[in-house]
Formats: sequence, C-alpha cells, structure tokens
Amino acid sequence: MATQMPTPAYDQALFPVTFVAGPVGAWQIESVTAVVGSPLTAADRLSVHPEHLAPGVEGALWQLRGTASHARYVEQAEQQVLTGRSPALGRAEDLCAALIPIRKSSAWWALAQDARRAIFEGQSRHIADSLPYLPRIARRLYHSRDLGEPFDFLTWFEFAPEHTPAFDELVAMLRSRPEWHYVEREVDIRLRRRG
Repeated sequence: MATQMPTPAYDQALFPVTFVAGPVGAWQIESVTAVVGSPLTAADRLSVHPEHLAPGVEGALWQLRGTASHARYVEQAEQQVLTGRSPALGRAEDLCAALIPIRKSSAWWALAQDARRAIFEGQSRHIADSLPYLPRIARRLYHSRDLGEPFDFLTWFEFAPEHTPAFDELVAMLRSRPEWHYVEREVDIRLRRRG
C-alpha cells in the first residue's frame, strides 16, 4: 500500500520526508543511474517516511531528507495553474515512481534570486513546458540544502506505467535546458510499487 503523503498548501506547515534505501520498503528500486556526478549505492527497496528520521536507520544503505514548503521561483498565475493541475500523490494507478536528487553548483547559488528565476523560467521554461505533463505525472519537490544534506533538491514523481514514456520525455527536456548546466550532481532512481 502506498504511503499517502499530505498535499502541502502553500500557506500551511512544512512537510518533511526521509527516503530510506535498504532491504525493506513499499517501492522496489529498479535502477539507480548517476546522470552527472557520483552515484548512490544500489539497493533493493525504498521506504518513504513523512518525517525527518535521524541518520543511521537500521539496514539503510543511504537516506535522504527534505522538506516540501512554499513554492519558490513561481509567480502567482503559475502557482494557480500548477495547483489546479497537480494531482495528489498516492493514486492507486501510479505504480511507477522516480526519485531524482539534484545538487546545483556554487555558481547557481551565487546568483541573485531574480537571476535564478530568469534562468529557471525565462530561459529554460521549466514551469511552462512541464505543464502539459500534468496531471499524468504527480510530483513533489523537497528542499534539502538548508538541512545540510548531500543534495539541494529531492524531486519525487509518481505515474502510471503507461505514462513512463511521457516521464522520460519530460526529464530529457528539462536536462536539455540552460538551467541544467548548473547541475553538478544528479541521480535518477526508478521505482515500482508492487500491488
């Protein structure tokens, strides 16, 4: 049974998560691919915990923590469209998932907020060109940088098996854009939930 994670409202509390890779978990890990930078250790299963767990979970090969919070780099009109089109996580038909942790370079973080926004949406059209993939693909972004984690973002996606080609198309598109040139580490972890 999938863990139903609450949908964060942009004006409400933070939503913590810990992804734990090891011998147990609702999600079977099908592949772990280093897209750029160093990989993560391959594991059999992934469990998703709606809280921040202390390091050293028994049997864990690795664990990653993040927090979903208010939207960043998003203007009001975009936020309204995203909210209207974004499905909740945990849909019964979404047997496939992807966890893609990302760390951006110091050059990215040295930019002012408006400069990052200009690259994110002005040049890369991250939001505008991702919208056609909703609601086929459910997604949640967790921020990790301020937690001292090895990645800045943990991107979590859920989708039905028949939407795997659309998901592959989406990530290929995002990796081809100027924003991605600031990525110094990315791991693509593909998963399947056994019903």
